[in-house]
Amino acid sequence: MDRRKALKNMGLAMGYTVATPTLVSIMQSCKSETVMEWTPDFFTKDQGTVLTKLVDIILPKTDTPSASEVQVNLFIDRFINEVVDEEQQGFIKMITGRFMEKAVKDAGEEKVSDVSVEALEKTLASALKVSKEDESKNGEAVQAYMTAMAEGKKAVLDDNVASHAFASNLRNMTIMGYKTSEYIGEKVLNYLPVPGKYVACGDVQELSGGKAWSL
Repeated sequence: MDRRKALKNMGLAMGYTVATPTLVSIMQSCKSETVMEWTPDFFTKDQGTVLTKLVDIILPKTDTPSASEVQVNLFIDRFINEVVDEEQQGFIKMITGRFMEKAVKDAGEEKVSDVSVEALEKTLASALKVSKEDESKNGEAVQAYMTAMAEGKKAVLDDNVASHAFASNLRNMTIMGYKTSEYIGEKVLNYLPVPGKYVACGDVQELSGGKAWSL
């Protein structure tokens, strides 16, 4: 794989770009499952349990549902399993494992499923709390890691960088999945079904009620 593709993959790992119809299709496929019966496709069962806790830390229940209530955890697992290529999946498995190991160590537990929500919140906050300078350095470290892997060389990523990559990636995907969910799209964001009403000229603030438009 050439350097350009390596850089593209690094960018995907830190945020993702994918066609809206694909996101909607994945969210639709999650609707038939309940969280209680959910068995992850990509993550292990313990990792799935932690993922559910983490997405709710990022987007907790307020006057709107929490992330897991609109099945963002299912969406993330299914998106990675069905959309992301094998090389990227390997990177995600690595940074997920490193973050989980750090969470276990920070909490003083023996396994990740025993780590409390409070302890996970501290580990997540710590992983995300980096300066702009360090964030840039982390990006360069991930870039170097991906390039080395692409060239078949031995690659090592610092634990803190790996944890930051996981936390940042998870935050981005949680927000993406939340905004793509049916409930948020129709009940929280400004939703106008096709074909909708045509307004040739109007004030955007007035027409939208100050809400962002649904996808």
